[in-house]
Amino acid sequence: MSKYRVLLTDRPWADLEIEKKILSPIGVELIDSPDGSESSLQELAANVDAIATCWAEVTEKVVRSAKNCKVICRMGIGLDNIDIETASELKIPVTNVPDYCVEEVADHTMGLLLALKRNIGFFHQRTKQGEYNLKAGPPMQRLKGMRLGLIGFGRIGREVYQRARAFGLDVVASTPSGNQYGTDCPMLPLKELLQTSKIISLHAPLTDETQHLLDATAFEQMPAGVCIINTSRGPLIDPVALEQAIQAGKVAGAGLDVFDPEPPDLNDSLYQNEKVIVTPHAAFVSEEALTDLRTRVAMQIKTVLEGGVPENVVNEY
Repeated sequence: MSKYRVLLTDRPWADLEIEKKILSPIGVELIDSPDGSESSLQELAANVDAIATCWAEVTEKVVRSAKNCKVICRMGIGLDNIDIETASELKIPVTNVPDYCVEEVADHTMGLLLALKRNIGFFHQRTKQGEYNLKAGPPMQRLKGMRLGLIGFGRIGREVYQRARAFGLDVVASTPSGNQYGTDCPMLPLKELLQTSKIISLHAPLTDETQHLLDATAFEQMPAGVCIINTSRGPLIDPVALEQAIQAGKVAGAGLDVFDPEPPDLNDSLYQNEKVIVTPHAAFVSEEALTDLRTRVAMQIKTVLEGGVPENVVNEY
């Protein structure tokens, strides 16, 4: 009989071998949820000793159902899918892995930037449809000297800054704190960044204040022909406003790895538009990053179950 039970709400990897290798020796039974619905998680959370979640919503109802839960682990960076307030009330520590997949997301951001500004996505789609026509593509400008505005300047934003500078881009950023972390990156008010950037890349957390940060009003402030990149959180952008801005010619193109809702309806006209490059929330993925993530989350759980304090506790409890 198992000593502990651990619920995995959802996962994008094929097996649980890494988790089993670390947790089975201390008597853990892994409960692999068949879906991430609130009803399923509520039922499965009863009598578990820990919860590990990737994208599924660990709501108040789920947290309160987990009467014996000793830790809730986010398998990633952002914490907007966990009811931290309820966890804190119930004295449950919440953890994350804040430095996970930083290089991967920064690389993916630059990949989307190049695919947009060099018309790689556009020409790939056209040539696969049998059209070989350089003149069909939108005008292209030299990247060197073009302004890239980063909204958010955490670990990933700072990695994008370093990569973009190597391409000669004029990189600026905007954050509520104005902290440039010793990088010499110019920090601008958000309005000025929106008004002066030809490429805007989102690297902000999702909060009540940042939901639909890029809405119709924000798009109106941008220069014509701006490109938008989002590898952070889908709800940072109002998708209706984005589509309207593309149709109006204000936005020349968008590179999206995250969506609102997620997964998106790919039949939606926004995602069918050839000016929009879509990847399936893939920015975080590499074999190395996933191995590191899974190992560290399993070790967080193991530490708590053995009576210790895990790394990266984000709440007071």
